[in-house]
Amino acid sequence: MATTNDLKNGMVLDMDNGLWQVLEFQHVKPGKGPAFVRTKLKNVTSGKIIDKTFNAGTKVETATVDRSDYQYLYNDGTDFIFMDEKTYEQIHVSPQAMGDAARFLLENGRAMIAQHDGQVLYVELPASVVLEITHTEPGLQGDRSTGGTKPATLETGAEIQVPLFLETGTKVKVDTRDGSYLGRVN
Repeated sequence: MATTNDLKNGMVLDMDNGLWQVLEFQHVKPGKGPAFVRTKLKNVTSGKIIDKTFNAGTKVETATVDRSDYQYLYNDGTDFIFMDEKTYEQIHVSPQAMGDAARFLLENGRAMIAQHDGQVLYVELPASVVLEITHTEPGLQGDRSTGGTKPATLETGAEIQVPLFLETGTKVKVDTRDGSYLGRVN
């Protein structure tokens, strides 16, 4: 148990028959009336985001979430297989728990996996990864109808927008949160 005064970003609450991760919180002390806490919560299993207001000092049930670093091994056709880097124990992660992270994950890549009571809640990749462009059309100088970008397919199969001057075989840094191009890597 914790109070709403103890809330932090990333904390997981056990309420309304589900697990909710705190994305944002704000303590508000109006000039008149009691203080309260405004929060933005994300359902860990469904991804639904809600806004919820608590009275200041209200007790909330926190969930114990174990976060550990894992190495991605392979996809067995249905699940993604990861290995704990300390114990060498392997776990299976469903495509639903992987979410959008699967687009930027290479074999032997590192990921942080959050679990609650042995159930995988979500997989978090590093903020950026380096991937190679496997296919992109040649960019024509002076072609600015697309704002100076073109689609490129990465070695994981994900498609992102890159500047016109990049060619097939170039290594690029990609933001794993939104899939945006961050720069070239030599």
